[in-house]
Amino acid sequence: MIRPEQFRTLGALLRCAESFSRVAVWVGGALTVASVLLISFDVLARKFFGFTTGGADELSSYAFAISTSWALAFATLQRANVRVDVLYQFLPVRVSALLDWLSLVALGVFMVYLTYFAMDMAQTSWVRGSAANTPLATPLWVPQGLWGLGLLWMCITVALMLVRASLALVTGDLDLVKQICGVRSAQEEAEEEAAAGARMVNGDAA
Repeated sequence: MIRPEQFRTLGALLRCAESFSRVAVWVGGALTVASVLLISFDVLARKFFGFTTGGADELSSYAFAISTSWALAFATLQRANVRVDVLYQFLPVRVSALLDWLSLVALGVFMVYLTYFAMDMAQTSWVRGSAANTPLATPLWVPQGLWGLGLLWMCITVALMLVRASLALVTGDLDLVKQICGVRSAQEEAEEEAAAGARMVNGDAA
C-alpha cells in the first residue's frame, strides 16, 4: 500500500532536484556568456592588436556541451522538451496519461544508454591520458566528465519523476501525471508568459 509519506518525500525530492537544476542552468548560462566574451575578445585582439588568446573556439565548444547537458534536467522538469502532440490532444485522458508515462520511460531508457557511453568515454580518456590535439592540450576527461555528470544528473532527475508519475498513475491521479510529464497546454504556456511579463513590469516599477 502506498503511504502519504512516500508522496510527500518524493515531492520534496523533486523540489530539491528542481532547485539544484535551476542553479545548474544559471551556471551553464554563465559559462555560455563567458565563452561569448572570450570569443569576442579573441576576435577584437586579432583584428586590432595582431595576437590571439588561442583556444577560444575549443573552450567555447566545451562550455556549450557542458551547459547543454546540465540544462536537460531543468528543461524536463519544466516540460519544455518538444513532443509531437497532433493526435495526443484528441485522446481520452487516461490514454494520454499512459502515453505521458511511456514517454518518460522512453526518455529514461535513452538517457541511461547515452550516459553509460558518455561516462565510458570519459573513463577511457582518463585511463589513456588522452589530450586534445590543440595548443591547449586539454585533458579530455575533464570536459567529457563534466558533460557526463550533467547527463547523469538528468538520469537521476528522470528516475525521480518516473517513480512519482508511476505512483500517481497507479493511484489514478491523472492530473498529477500530466503535471509531471504531460505536454504543456497552450493555456499553461500563456499563463507562464503572462506571469513572466508581470514580473518584468513589477521589476521595472521597482
